[in-house]
Amino acid sequence: MQFNITFRQFGASDSLKEYAREKVERVNKLLDRAGEAHVVLSLERHLHHADITIHSGAWVLRGRDKSDDMYASIDLAMDKIERQLRRYRDKLKTHHGRERVHHRQDLVNHLKVRHAVFEVPEAEELAAKPTPEVPAVAKVVEASASTPISAATRVVRATQLTVKPLSVDEAVMQMNLMNNDFYVFHNVESDALGIIYRRKDGQYGLIEPHEPPAMAAATGT
Repeated sequence: MQFNITFRQFGASDSLKEYAREKVERVNKLLDRAGEAHVVLSLERHLHHADITIHSGAWVLRGRDKSDDMYASIDLAMDKIERQLRRYRDKLKTHHGRERVHHRQDLVNHLKVRHAVFEVPEAEELAAKPTPEVPAVAKVVEASASTPISAATRVVRATQLTVKPLSVDEAVMQMNLMNNDFYVFHNVESDALGIIYRRKDGQYGLIEPHEPPAMAAATGT
């Protein structure tokens, strides 16, 4: 497995690097096709953040967590990955090596989604620079659009994701492997862009564009 580690907002540490490598290698033994692992360790507002991503064939496993200690943060992030890996281990083996042929595959391969996490300023800061587009409330918002974010906000982190052709069940599996609350994918069953998300009641929801009947009739679909 190729292993990469990035340190942000604090100096590199050989001991942390080796600790993270050992943790990732332990999970690697449970995978049939582990290709690359990337670990990002950062210090934000006195909290130690660990963001670990492991690529296994066509699937992506991801764990993120934070605590007052970087070693503990690595443990917490890896615990999330191991929990989902054990849940889907048999399905991962079944899906490995399975090729999907789709007539829009070339288009899908070039379709990217930008997932940005940004912070809205405190009400006091907004009072100094009034901006009607931004509510005067301090909160963290997650967005998966590529449209520009208001200058009054601060981007905490941004990730670019490839939109993959998957069934709804596969999209749910990928979302859980990444420990996310939503996932953008190309639904091969409806041939449309879809967003799968986790509901508050523990169930899953699916959002897809709906073509008005008049437009469908005009296009002959």
